[in-house]
Amino acid sequence: MIQKKAVGIKLLFLDVDGVLTDGRITINNQGEEIKSFDVKDGQGLKLLAQGDVEIVIVSGRRSVVLEHRAKDLGIPGLYQGVEDKADLCRKLISKRGLMKEEVCCMGDDLPDLAMFNESGLRIAVADACQEVRAAADLVTQNRGGRGAVRELCEWLLKGKGVWDQAVEAFSGK
Repeated sequence: MIQKKAVGIKLLFLDVDGVLTDGRITINNQGEEIKSFDVKDGQGLKLLAQGDVEIVIVSGRRSVVLEHRAKDLGIPGLYQGVEDKADLCRKLISKRGLMKEEVCCMGDDLPDLAMFNESGLRIAVADACQEVRAAADLVTQNRGGRGAVRELCEWLLKGKGVWDQAVEAFSGK
């Protein structure tokens, strides 16, 4: 059963454009890039990090905006301009002494298939390309940049049996 895979996850690789964002890239008149991030995705990532899952953001592009977002979320694992996502994943997994079954990856497009091959649990956002959805263990109900990451975070935390504790921390009890 796929839910059992959530229990052992210790590391999450996330793509950016199309996963943490809706995939659109806006450039203003000064040539500055603008991205929109879902605040609920961010809250989910904070909760997941508190649930002892390391989060690593991997992007083939470079973006100052992404640096700000990762810093805001307290995610030190940010890798930009990555041409070989599989190689990076292999190196990080090996450095941490993890097994493939302890690694989850979320993607939306063809370059993310390389990360999928290094992960024991592969998640596609609802609007991922057909090839990524076909390779995924789970496809979210929500689209990239529109709650898909939050959906995954909740699913993982529920699978680990710690979601209720995370919610209670906000109830003031």
